[in-house]
Amino acid sequence: MNFVDSNTDPWETVETGAEPGADVRAEADAARVAGPAPAPHRLLTLDQWKAVRATWPAALPVGVMVDNTVDVGELAVDLSRLTLVVLQFPKWVDGRAYSQARLLRARHRYAGEIRATGEVLADMLPLLQRTGFDAVLLRGDQSVATARRALGFFADGHYQGDVVEPRPLFLRERRPEDARVDARESATAPAPA
Repeated sequence: MNFVDSNTDPWETVETGAEPGADVRAEADAARVAGPAPAPHRLLTLDQWKAVRATWPAALPVGVMVDNTVDVGELAVDLSRLTLVVLQFPKWVDGRAYSQARLLRARHRYAGEIRATGEVLADMLPLLQRTGFDAVLLRGDQSVATARRALGFFADGHYQGDVVEPRPLFLRERRPEDARVDARESATAPAPA
C-alpha cells in the first residue's frame, strides 16, 4: 500500500473557475468546452476527462477523480489511458468506493493505481487492500504508522478470496512450514485405539 503525502504528490487537480471580475457564465462555458490543457500528472474530474479524452496526448499520464455514485463501467473504454483512478469516501461509513475498486480490478482488469481519498481511516486499510486499492490519502488525523499496523492484522490472509488472492484459503497451496507443523503434530498424536 502506498501512503500518499499531499505535500509531495505529483498529481495536481485542475480548477475550472472564473478569474475575479470576469463573466462567470461565459468563462465556465468556455472551460467546459475547451477542458483543461494537457500536462503530465493532471488529475481531472470525470466531466473534465470526458471533455478532453479525444484530444489528450497518449504519452501524458492522466488521472481521473470519480465520485462514489458513478458507475465505473463508464470508464471501461478509457482505462488503458488512465494512470490513476481516485475513488472518494465522502464519509467513512459509505463503502461504495470499495465496490468501485473491486469492479475496476476484477471486471475491468484495471492495472493502474487506484487511490482512496476523503474520510479514509487507518482501520479501513485491510479492506481497501482486499478490494483493489493500492494507494491512500489518509484523513488528516490518521497516522501512517497505525495504518501500516492495520495492514498486518491479517498477515496470514483471509478465508475468502479477494482481488489480491482470488482463491479461498482451502484452495491455496500449503506452505512448507505448515506441512512441517502438521507432520510434528501427527508424530506426537496418540495412535487411535
